[in-house]
Amino acid sequence: MTQTRAATLLTVLAALLSVLLTPTPAAAASLQEVTGFGSNPGALRMYRYVPDGLPAGRPVVVALHGCTQNAAGYAAGTGWTALADRWGFSVVLPQQQSGNNPSQCFNWFQSADIERGRGEAASVAQMVDRQLADVSGDASRVYVTGLSAGGGMTAVMMATYPEKFAAGGVVAGLPYGCAQAAGSPYVCMYVGATQTPRQWGDRVRAARPGHTGPWPVLTVLHGTADYTVKPVNMTDLVEQWTDVHGADTAADVTDTVAGHPHQVYRGPGGGAVVETYSLTGMGHGQPVDPGSGPAQCGTAGAYYLDVDLCAAYRLGTAWRLG
Repeated sequence: MTQTRAATLLTVLAALLSVLLTPTPAAAASLQEVTGFGSNPGALRMYRYVPDGLPAGRPVVVALHGCTQNAAGYAAGTGWTALADRWGFSVVLPQQQSGNNPSQCFNWFQSADIERGRGEAASVAQMVDRQLADVSGDASRVYVTGLSAGGGMTAVMMATYPEKFAAGGVVAGLPYGCAQAAGSPYVCMYVGATQTPRQWGDRVRAARPGHTGPWPVLTVLHGTADYTVKPVNMTDLVEQWTDVHGADTAADVTDTVAGHPHQVYRGPGGGAVVETYSLTGMGHGQPVDPGSGPAQCGTAGAYYLDVDLCAAYRLGTAWRLG
């Protein structure tokens, strides 16, 4: 064997040995279904995403899909699971069943599902308890968000279980008790309900009698061209939750983020209690900003709308998840 051939063979063998001795990367975490998480009076399914090697004491985000959607699609489309890997938190993804609602909408408008200790609201609360126990999560850093019907259910969870959630993010959703105030979910969606800020706030306070605070902080993201859930619902959410926090309805900060109007409302203590993003020209859906940039996330598709602003990133930043 010539010296050149011997050197080449040694090089190949060294490369092969390097490959064999290099540890195989752990498989990425995947969505898992959890059963037996409680009495589950709302007959929902529970899915979760836990990044590999997640340490104890990390935050938990509850993400509620919209109508016709499911947990897996919402997890990926919104970018929440990618952010969970990047920042280190777990995600709980409730899933509706067609037996509860033919369009797989969470029943944000049904009295039996929006009261503390009953129906779907109680099921989601049980999922939170199970997740905190299983991953040793930080009970003071649990957040809830959702799109459309999931956004309506986000407001439900903030109102009925305020002690469980530090903050919530309503995307193209509706205020708590809107269907009851308007007399119909469709009137609520297409017209809005006629309530004063105090009346809106009273609906939240009645959902959790005796709770004196703190109440969850609210962020709302809504498209200006949303004809499925009219933008007036964002205004009503602002009125509802500023009243709950003892704030007025005059924004303390008005600016733009990624070209979209953005406002912040501060409470008596000076901290932000309500924040809004008005997505200019956006229809009904979840704002996403696909790409690999630090502020980008999500995947464009049906009801995942590329408007150069990713709702999950903005919420996660506000909640200091990173």
